[in-house]
Amino acid sequence: MPHLTMSREEFVRRGKDYYDRFLRDKLEPEHKGKFLALDIETGDYEMDADEMAAIDRARARMADKIFYILRVGYRTADRIGGQHPRH
Repeated sequence: MPHLTMSREEFVRRGKDYYDRFLRDKLEPEHKGKFLALDIETGDYEMDADEMAAIDRARARMADKIFYILRVGYRTADRIGGQHPRH
C-alpha cells in the first residue's frame, strides 16, 4: 500500500502547484466538472466525470502511487452540504 513521503500539507501544495502550472489552461473550460487523479511526481493523470472511475483507472496504471484528486474548474473536489463554490 502506498504511503506519503511528505506532509499532507506539502502534498496538497505540490498538487495544486502542478495543476496550476501545467494543467489548468489545458483542461479548463473543456473538462470543467470532471475529476482528475494526478500523480504529482510524474504529472500522469486520469480524468473522468465519475470520481471513482478516474481513481480506479489511475490505480490500474500506477498502483504504487497516491493521487492528488481535484475537480476541474472548482476549488474543491467534494463537498459536505451546500453547493460547490464557483469561479
